[in-house]
Amino acid sequence: MMRSSTEHMLFHLFCVFIFLLEGVLTQNSTTQVKVGVVLDLDTPAGKIGLSCINMALSDFYETHAHYKTRLVLNVRDSKEDVVAAADAALDLMKNVQVQAIIGPRSSMQANFVINLGNESKVPIISFSATSPSLTSLQSPYFFLAAQSSSNQVKAISAIVQAFGWKEAVPIYVDNQSGESLIPYLTDALQEINARVPYLSIIAAAATDDQIAEELYKLMTMQTRLFIVHMTMSLGSRILAKAKEIGMMSEGYVWIMTDVMTNLWRSIDASPIDSMQGVVGVKSYVAKSKKIENFTVRWKRKFQQENPDSINAELSIVGLWAYDATFALAMAIEKAGTENLRFNKPTISSSGATDLETLGVSQNGPRLIRELSSKKFKGLSGDFHFVKGQLQSSVFQIVNVIGSGEKEVGFWTPENGLVRQLDSTNTNASTNSTSKPKLGPIIWPGETNLVPKGWQIPTNGKKLRIGVPVKVGFTEFLNVVWDPIAQKAKSIEGYCIDVFDAVMDKMPYAVPYEYVPFATTDGKAAGSYNDLTDQVYYGNYDAVVGDTTIVANRSLFVDFALPFTESGVSMIVPIRDNKEKNAWVFLKPLTWDLWVTSGCFFVFIGFVVWILEHRINEDFRGPPAHQIGTSFWFSFSTMVFAHREKVVSNLARFVVIVWCFVVLVLTQSYTANLTSLLTVEQLQPTVTDINELVKRRESVGLLNGSFVEGILLGLKFENFQLKIYNSPEELHELFTKGSANGGISAALDENPYIKLFLSKYCGKYTTVEPTFKTAGFGFAFPKGSPLVADVSRAILNVTQSDKMEQIENFWLKKGTVCPDVDPSVSSSSLGLESFWGLFLIAGTASMSALIIYSAMFLHEQRHVLFQFHDTSVWRRIRIMSRIFDQKDLSSHTFRKSEVRDASSTHSVHSIGVVGSSPNTNCPPSPSSYSSQTHSSQFVFFVDQGRFTGHGDLTPSGSASPETFPSPERSSIELANRNDP
Repeated sequence: MMRSSTEHMLFHLFCVFIFLLEGVLTQNSTTQVKVGVVLDLDTPAGKIGLSCINMALSDFYETHAHYKTRLVLNVRDSKEDVVAAADAALDLMKNVQVQAIIGPRSSMQANFVINLGNESKVPIISFSATSPSLTSLQSPYFFLAAQSSSNQVKAISAIVQAFGWKEAVPIYVDNQSGESLIPYLTDALQEINARVPYLSIIAAAATDDQIAEELYKLMTMQTRLFIVHMTMSLGSRILAKAKEIGMMSEGYVWIMTDVMTNLWRSIDASPIDSMQGVVGVKSYVAKSKKIENFTVRWKRKFQQENPDSINAELSIVGLWAYDATFALAMAIEKAGTENLRFNKPTISSSGATDLETLGVSQNGPRLIRELSSKKFKGLSGDFHFVKGQLQSSVFQIVNVIGSGEKEVGFWTPENGLVRQLDSTNTNASTNSTSKPKLGPIIWPGETNLVPKGWQIPTNGKKLRIGVPVKVGFTEFLNVVWDPIAQKAKSIEGYCIDVFDAVMDKMPYAVPYEYVPFATTDGKAAGSYNDLTDQVYYGNYDAVVGDTTIVANRSLFVDFALPFTESGVSMIVPIRDNKEKNAWVFLKPLTWDLWVTSGCFFVFIGFVVWILEHRINEDFRGPPAHQIGTSFWFSFSTMVFAHREKVVSNLARFVVIVWCFVVLVLTQSYTANLTSLLTVEQLQPTVTDINELVKRRESVGLLNGSFVEGILLGLKFENFQLKIYNSPEELHELFTKGSANGGISAALDENPYIKLFLSKYCGKYTTVEPTFKTAGFGFAFPKGSPLVADVSRAILNVTQSDKMEQIENFWLKKGTVCPDVDPSVSSSSLGLESFWGLFLIAGTASMSALIIYSAMFLHEQRHVLFQFHDTSVWRRIRIMSRIFDQKDLSSHTFRKSEVRDASSTHSVHSIGVVGSSPNTNCPPSPSSYSSQTHSSQFVFFVDQGRFTGHGDLTPSGSASPETFPSPERSSIELANRNDP
């Protein structure tokens, strides 16, 4: 047993001997490479960084004991001073001849050190100088082993957009590190239409009183969203002072950039109370067992080295320092130790400056190539330099609660804001199609309600409302100026009352004051475009007045909903067109209606003659008599004085329809003639604006109005444009007329036109064209949160009786003017109003003619069959001669025949039908009966008779002549009378 114990002891001594021998041999076979470290050793970041660098070297060479190189650190304290950092770097390069420098801590320090490194070809590796301006130096010897500050601006703007905030005020330190981020931040905010109304700059050496003064200024503004970008020491003082004056209460939003978020847990516990509810953005590092183990080891080591730092927490800055040291150790090992010398300058050292005698590293070019090619999985994540800096990765969104922070979401370059990261891919959201969102946040004031991001300051300055100074149309806005006090005595008008009514409808109190846009003598300080530009420049918080919403102004300001009707119309004088000449009776109908009516009178007379000629004695006789009777009958229906009887059913149908048409025509004519003779006929003097252009007549426009651009676009010349400032001047220009230096018409906006017409009732009216505009609106700064609430309040006012009361008081003044129809149309009745009636009458007449013609041709079909081999013209002549004869089969002639036979014996009947044409014997009763049943023809000739040879003789008596049958009678009559 004793022997076994002795052997065990000897084995341990042998192992110790072998280990010491290996260490001695390794030390003798390795090459020490000098590396500089420049840090602010009294700051938390400097202490954390240095401890992580030392641990990185220890861990690296423990796992890479076979490497031939060993980094030897030469640490210098930059003492938070730019000059001290530059002096330390210069000493390390010139006197120590380090191969690389880790640091410095701040971007301002790094700016000069980078230039030194570029001159001496010594790589500068910083893990905390994240200013975007450093990349603009484009030095190949500068490596940023951290996320550039510019990478986080997209994450910040995404938070602002997610909560719908429209304004943000950056608060940053007045140095290169603070200023360099602002252009990137403002650009990112503008991309989401968020406005930056103010930039708050805090000096690095600002006192508490100076900080409080700046914060009080911010309290007087509407914006309640502040983005803090500065060092942790200065930022914690600002937040503490903000809490002291009440700016960490409900309604405020504070967002920290990664400069503060990465280190806030390393500060003392006292400032943490002032950070409750603050939202921060920082680079994300995925949790792993390796990081947990390292954190435990680091905290134990850090507490041993810095016993006064009780609440120190490992941040990502320490992880970047650790990974940067790893990368540098690997690069130096890969670059080798053959060229670790510095080339001295050829100039004499006596009298030369330190910069002039600075040597150049021979190993620098090879070392930067090795640094650029290194890729490995570090504590902070994938470590790889691209163009001298780490690539953008995931940012973590945290909420400061109590003594710790709560993770509320992430931002990735691929997916923007997400609530959680995918467990297998830190660059993908759990659902790429879902709407980005964040977890619940406790805001300042310990509230879960999302702040609006703006608020009307009750203890600050009033809103400055710019108002224009007008010469005319003062009903809209009137500024009474006090020349002695050089300020406005009173500001009133339609626009002022509307705005006051709108402010009364706002859901919160809005203190404001009207500020005239005027010079010291009370005149207008510029045009309406100049006035709206003042809002863009920040001189006014809004503009109230008769400001028209137009496209070019909306590029610089936001307008609330219009509170007046829109449009630009043309004003022209009106005149009485009452006709007083002898031909006024023709005015009620247009010429085409007169002609159409006359043609239909003739046509209806012709149709009735056709239908009545064979069966009605009133429509027979000499041609002149028949024409006169037809015209008389047709035109007498105009006064319903026709005496001729109509016996045909078809003719009666035509006459009934025509009488209805005549009734409508006569009544319409009478009504329109009465109107022409008794009612005042007011019509515009100008109906087409293009006629004014052709005749080169003058038109009027309001002074300073955008209507000038419309007129010039319509090809009006400048000499044709006449300026007026008031309704009285406009009326005077109309009175002169275009020929005497006046105008023929004017173009203006509808609100001005309404006021002008109310003052000059019955003298002017509006005519086409009407140009579309958006009306009058209140102007606010771009992105102003007041716009939405003011627009809703405008709707409440315009839909209530209040708007009508304001309009009646300012624009109508109790005057009630009759409405004048601005449309221009002829007072005469045209054919377009009656074509339907004429269509009915024409259709009825044509239908009657077609039916009668068909019946007539059917009765005379035997004639057509008999003469089917003759010419068409001869058949027409035959049928016309038959048509000209009486239709003795008509009931009208049968009644008159019976009546004549019983009253007188002087009339001889003819009609021996069925007997031979050469016999004079009377017919037998049987033949008479046959005649009756056969409906044979008997012709009575009024003005002559047919002779035995078919000649028509003008005898005073009618000799009877018998025909064997109707067919034979018609044919024989046709043959005898046809040459």
